[in-house]
Amino acid sequence: MTFSALTFNMQNGQPWNEANPDDDSRVDLEGTCDFLKSQDADVVFLQEVERGFEGGGQIDPPPHYSFLRANLRGYDSVFSYPVPNESELPFGLGLAIFSKTKLRDFQKTDLPAAAMNFEYGGRQRTPSQRLLITASTVVRGRGVRLLNTHLQAFFMIGASSLVHPAQRDIVEAALCARRGPAILGGDLNSAPGEGIIGQFESAGFHTVQNEEITWRRKPFVLDHLFFNPPLRVVSHAVIPTLCSDHHAVRAEFAFA
Repeated sequence: MTFSALTFNMQNGQPWNEANPDDDSRVDLEGTCDFLKSQDADVVFLQEVERGFEGGGQIDPPPHYSFLRANLRGYDSVFSYPVPNESELPFGLGLAIFSKTKLRDFQKTDLPAAAMNFEYGGRQRTPSQRLLITASTVVRGRGVRLLNTHLQAFFMIGASSLVHPAQRDIVEAALCARRGPAILGGDLNSAPGEGIIGQFESAGFHTVQNEEITWRRKPFVLDHLFFNPPLRVVSHAVIPTLCSDHHAVRAEFAFA
């Protein structure tokens, strides 16, 4: 018996506009829901669920997550915002896990922001803290730990996670602590040469694929499903979609 997992950076519901990639005037959460329903995955890891705002404001209750939770019937779910940042960029933030089986033991871990500055929109900014969220579930009678993260895209602000490794190191430590079946989904925002795949492999977790591009803006593989030895991959695919500037990654898993 297999079960499926999907990871998707949904870019706060902003559809891809090839003619104007930075057009943020439209949000289509119904389109996002339709895409997720079409995949019918047992477990869904979502990144950039909500929209970030200048000044770091966060709407509570989170409107996009609330819409997804109301419309993705048959799923249990958890969500968290990151720590607010007064110099936040107007991009997506917030993580969610949806599961057809009950979620329990939810935890969130704040991933520290790098001590640096960069310029955006005519003003100096500081990076935001990021998140790792985790929850447990039981699939086919076996316990599985689910981890979801969205790391800083250092390549977009003139830096590298090799120089600022704190976020990835904390995620690695969380992977090393896992002994039973576990899956990490997420947008690692790792540019070629940053070596995060090898780092997580040293913690016993392998990605289902690292060849097919998952981001429309650059030829990068940013989005991953990692798994550890109690699991094996039966099949995997990168799923193109116009619901975001990211494609989704899907895999079918079996217990080893």
